[in-house]
Amino acid sequence: MASERDFFDLSGPFHLTCVDWDNAHDRKSVAASLVQGVYVLEKDRQGRREGPNALALPWWAFFHFQLLRTLVDDVDSSIFGAIYEFKPPPSMCNDTLHRGPRYVIAFRGTITRADSVSRDIELDIHFVRNGLHQTSRSEIAIQAVRNMVASVGDSNIWLAGHSLGSAIALLAGKTMAKTGIFIESFLFNPPYVSAPIERIKDKKLKHGLRIVGSVVTAGLAIAMKPKQQKSLSLDSFAALSAWVPCLFVNPSDHICSEYIGYFDHRRKMEEIGAGSIEKLATQNSLTCLLMSAFGKESEPLHLIPSASLTVNFTPPRDFREAHGIHQWWKPDLRLESKLYRY
Repeated sequence: MASERDFFDLSGPFHLTCVDWDNAHDRKSVAASLVQGVYVLEKDRQGRREGPNALALPWWAFFHFQLLRTLVDDVDSSIFGAIYEFKPPPSMCNDTLHRGPRYVIAFRGTITRADSVSRDIELDIHFVRNGLHQTSRSEIAIQAVRNMVASVGDSNIWLAGHSLGSAIALLAGKTMAKTGIFIESFLFNPPYVSAPIERIKDKKLKHGLRIVGSVVTAGLAIAMKPKQQKSLSLDSFAALSAWVPCLFVNPSDHICSEYIGYFDHRRKMEEIGAGSIEKLATQNSLTCLLMSAFGKESEPLHLIPSASLTVNFTPPRDFREAHGIHQWWKPDLRLESKLYRY
């Protein structure tokens, strides 16, 4: 039986009858709706909902997008992504249309249903182990992005994802950024591998723990990497700084909330004169360093030099709401946005 959350006319951003592509809320809402469209595409497939019984179409058609193709996992045949094309009618008069995307590549997160849950959780585990880049789903996603960039150019494309899907979008965006191609990206509730320090209420204790973590991480990085390799690593991380993805996090969601502390801590370390330590710590993770010590390839995919970080301080009813995609198109949210550049 379909959930109310799958019906666009019951839970979607149907209040956006005229999108202002210069408006951050409108852009965010459309991107989130397209991601939800991928969720419902997969639920339609699993529920064998076809034709008039399918529920996915309004999630993109309402905003004049067409579905170009779906991205299908080669292991469980689930739909994990979609490529949309923006096709506004000729009669549409909107001075901001040039600010909208021509194409959007969107990725869903984990679906806890029998046909896809085992593969999705397997990929969640790969992410926690910093091995998502070694999976076939990520390879399919990155190749799809490369193909679209080769066809239409990077200035016409958006990337969007939620939860596991935002990790895949982040990986694709970082991969392209390493080649000098910077794609506008909307990452909703992106997972961050870390102890939940952000949930600690005592600010002094929280700041102290972060300082200790930075010193230990930076020390290990110096000890384990040759001088030349360390220099190359710093240059590689800095080269990504021109790419500024949009991150959307909720402080009540422990899966993504550490991004708040990750960026704010960098600022605080600069203020106390420890910026050089944090510059090294911010691009390394203890997990990756320890795995490298045992000869296992590992890359901290969740660490990025720059971002536009939007935090939703609207109190959620529960964790499901704090981590859900639906929060991001609601009107009257208590949002705070900050730009962080490396």
